[in-house]
Amino acid sequence: MTERAPLPVRLVTFNVHHGVGDDGRHDLPRLARLLADVDADLICLQEVDRRFGPRSEGVDQAELLSRALEMDLAWGPAIDAPGPAGSEDGGDRRQYGNALLSRLPLLATEVHPLPGGGEPRSALRVQVGLTDGALWVTTTHLSSGSAADRARQAAAVTELQIAAPGVLVGDLNADAGAPELAALRERLSDAWQQAAARSDQGGRLSLHREAGLTHPARRPRVRIDQVWVTGGVSVADARVLDGAGTSDHHPLLVDLLVTPER
Repeated sequence: MTERAPLPVRLVTFNVHHGVGDDGRHDLPRLARLLADVDADLICLQEVDRRFGPRSEGVDQAELLSRALEMDLAWGPAIDAPGPAGSEDGGDRRQYGNALLSRLPLLATEVHPLPGGGEPRSALRVQVGLTDGALWVTTTHLSSGSAADRARQAAAVTELQIAAPGVLVGDLNADAGAPELAALRERLSDAWQQAAARSDQGGRLSLHREAGLTHPARRPRVRIDQVWVTGGVSVADARVLDGAGTSDHHPLLVDLLVTPER
């Protein structure tokens, strides 16, 4: 039986801060240009607004980015509220959550609410088609306020992402070595540590060079934007790109080699 050759997949995960950069401006074309330049097969976004309100000018960011980049859209709201009172049928719903933009065929999409208090959190689980196979991708944004909630949420998303080959990405609001992410470490591998090559925004003489720090964008101190992989997925390259003009996070790019299961 001939062994399958691994398939290259470029993925980016990015908390886009509803399109508001460190200059305080909502500028979706600026964000779209950055995302177009990375030339990714899969773009996983957190903190995306759909007609949410004045902070993002009431626009459907997910749909506009999908059109601008000519990529298919999968959507997973964490907040889903009625539109303005007085409009027909309550108007378009106000939503906020996770999006996945894909050049690869979308085969299945699931949205899973996550446990915990405070701001609602969810995980968007998508199966994308590869040549003679498929890849599961889960995009999420864990609690910023409670380590206990993050632990419950990490356990829940780990259970979602045990199918191989698969990738779990997002803003986890904790370092990869934090106690509350133990469930991920038990069953998945940290792509930053697995990468054959790494680079980030730390300068040549910085003590934080190749540490993978992504937040805050102006002076990164923490590595909370992460990619985790199952068996069947290796990591050729991991790079923290410069997103300071478009968000309060930097995006993380990984070049993956995926071996589909028979």
